Amino acid sequence: MKQKSRLRILTTAAAAALALVLSACTASPPALLRADGVERVSVDRSGYPAELATLRASARKLGAALLADSGDAGNVVASPTSLLVALAMLRTGASGATAAEMDRVLGLPAEHRDEALNALLTSLEAFDGDPGSVDEKNPPGRPVLHAANGLFVDKGVPTGEPYLDSLARYYGTGVYPVDFQDEKATRPAIDAWVNKNTGGRIKKAPAGYSKDNTFSVLNAVYFASAWKVPFDPTDTADRPFTTADGLQVTVPTMSGVRDLSFAQGKGWQGVDLPYADGFVMRLVLPDSGAPMPGADVFADATSALEAAAPVPTQIFLPRWDHQSSFELRKVFARLGLREMLETASDFNAVQPGLQITQAAQAVNITVAEKGTVAAAVTQINAEAVSGAVQTKAIRFDRPFLYEIVHVETGLPVFMGRVSDPSPS
Repeated sequence: MKQKSRLRILTTAAAAALALVLSACTASPPALLRADGVERVSVDRSGYPAELATLRASARKLGAALLADSGDAGNVVASPTSLLVALAMLRTGASGATAAEMDRVLGLPAEHRDEALNALLTSLEAFDGDPGSVDEKNPPGRPVLHAANGLFVDKGVPTGEPYLDSLARYYGTGVYPVDFQDEKATRPAIDAWVNKNTGGRIKKAPAGYSKDNTFSVLNAVYFASAWKVPFDPTDTADRPFTTADGLQVTVPTMSGVRDLSFAQGKGWQGVDLPYADGFVMRLVLPDSGAPMPGADVFADATSALEAAAPVPTQIFLPRWDHQSSFELRKVFARLGLREMLETASDFNAVQPGLQITQAAQAVNITVAEKGTVAAAVTQINAEAVSGAVQTKAIRFDRPFLYEIVHVETGLPVFMGRVSDPSPS
């Protein structure tokens, strides 16, 4: 009874605070409100090595599904990490056949799932910062990796207290009680949350808005970092690039000699291009004439590159500025998450009769001489119904794959394909 009373008071206070914020300034998201009396658990990442390996594999599976959703040719950028965290928060409230399906299809850890996610997010928080403070023309020497979770629930529908407690305990998720029927207030509130947590790179929530929704869970990821060794702009020159369609175009291409981890595998070669601290861009180039490999090549590339000693490597890398969006319900269906999409009872722990109505991800990335800036937002909405010395060279002058990896955890934060880096 005591816990229920606390949460009722929180909901009332949250609604009042949110109304005041929205009436004062719809351009700013409401202040983060946490469940009263629930502290986030402090965990040691070293206690969950097997679970973290499983989560890395799950993230790569999701990244492969997102890249495949865009077809075989065009430019694409996605955030496997953002999608993994959003789905993990949804899984926390699942039961029955849906819970079993999500664990099986996504390859989530059989035990200690939430603890391992908490440990993973805690590791990333070592690089947390305010996206709004970043000068994107001069990416910071100390990388900024900002990850945020948001939960918007309809104040007129009861939301399971154990579910809210779990999100606060393991994900540090704020609770925003809103009135989805009041679109003029609630849509700007969600968009403001997105805008703030992506430094303005993504201004609106990616999923459609429906007054019938009673639940919206969001994850945002923002990354900005200078290269460990920036490229000299005077070395950037127009160089040829053969697109996925076989056309030869001329694009601004950076170049330089770096000590890089360099590896080769069947049909590919790759390098790890380090950022200033804690992250690398892992680049995989298919051999000339070879087909573009699937995103599963990153598993082999990771093993080879992490074992490789840095060697002097001349690299030619085009600049690119890409954005992508995904209708995630299609991606979920192709993965085999049919119970998750169709159930009207297995999310009762979240809200009675909850059914997923919309799901989307929006992502963008800018790669240039000084460094990289990228942002992603994933949203799931639902309705309660009831050593060598020889210099090597690698020219990224044809379609290639990349991922931005948090070195300490091996987590692929962003993943993409460059088919044509021509300025849009």
